[in-house]
Amino acid sequence: MYTKKVYRIFDMVRWTRYETLVFILIIGLWVCAYFFLDLDWLRIPWTPMALIGTAVAFIIGFQNNAVYGRIWESRKIWGGIVNTSRTLGVYAKDMITLEQGPKGITEKDIAVIVKKVTYRHLAWLTALRHSMRQQKSWETTFRHKTNSEWGILPPERKSSLEADLRPYLSDEDLNYVLSKGNPQTAVLYLQSHHFRKLKEQGVIWEFSFLELEGLLQELFTLQGQSERIKNFPYPRQYASLNHYFMWLLLMLLPMALIPQFMDIGKGLSETYPLISRLFIWFSIPIYVAVAWMFHTMERIGRTGENPFEGTSNDVPISTIARGIEIDLRQNLGEDASEIPQQFPADFGVQF
Repeated sequence: MYTKKVYRIFDMVRWTRYETLVFILIIGLWVCAYFFLDLDWLRIPWTPMALIGTAVAFIIGFQNNAVYGRIWESRKIWGGIVNTSRTLGVYAKDMITLEQGPKGITEKDIAVIVKKVTYRHLAWLTALRHSMRQQKSWETTFRHKTNSEWGILPPERKSSLEADLRPYLSDEDLNYVLSKGNPQTAVLYLQSHHFRKLKEQGVIWEFSFLELEGLLQELFTLQGQSERIKNFPYPRQYASLNHYFMWLLLMLLPMALIPQFMDIGKGLSETYPLISRLFIWFSIPIYVAVAWMFHTMERIGRTGENPFEGTSNDVPISTIARGIEIDLRQNLGEDASEIPQQFPADFGVQF
């Protein structure tokens, strides 16, 4: 997630520079052809171009609305994870107590259980964010040179899942989780089994067990919603046709735009003969501006299709997960030196 007030103009120009050079090349070749080969007869009326442009504008708008909906829904899902995680931290601290514990159990034993429950939840967050960062075949935004050249990567691409899980799980639990195809689900299974054992041992009573299981149910729901967005892309037929229609417009536009400038130039022939002959070249900046606007809006839509891919405009699930970890470990009363710091926001980007 980009956190600065605005994208700088320089950054936008740098981000779109290759496409801008393509637009200059396209219109430059067309202008040269009209200027030197006398192609005044080769023109497209504005009426069909207006129809195509309107259709492209609608479909780009449809794409961007749908993409924004995916991003916003993803943010709401992870907002739900924040709330449920905090609730779990409170319940673990206040429901697992000596009040219902069997004889022989001590305050230290309770603290160990609460810490184990909390750390297992942190393991679930870690497994989930790693799963959300796994690359799908349709996630290609990060490969674009103008996206990758910044050299910033999400934390999940800098360390392995095993290394990130090890601080939160015992060796036995870690081996169990890593042996499963869906590690985050396996962690919740372990959590549920632990709650059942605590109830059977009399550490928590029936009502507390049901409340804790209800939170796990909510976490399963939020996990499933997050996985749904991750595993189901913006429909490829819409994304593909949108891209093709946009380029069709940009390839046909010179045959409507350049003749218009030629006609304007002819109207100036008596008053400004030199300007009249050269007026056709003014179509270059106008075309580049129009093409840049359509293409950039379409590219912004493509960039935001996958809100968990790990680019600068995605949902900052790593930052959210680390924020939850800080809250829960502070709730345990751990020393500030033992609690990890929030991930840095390089170039104003939170992952």
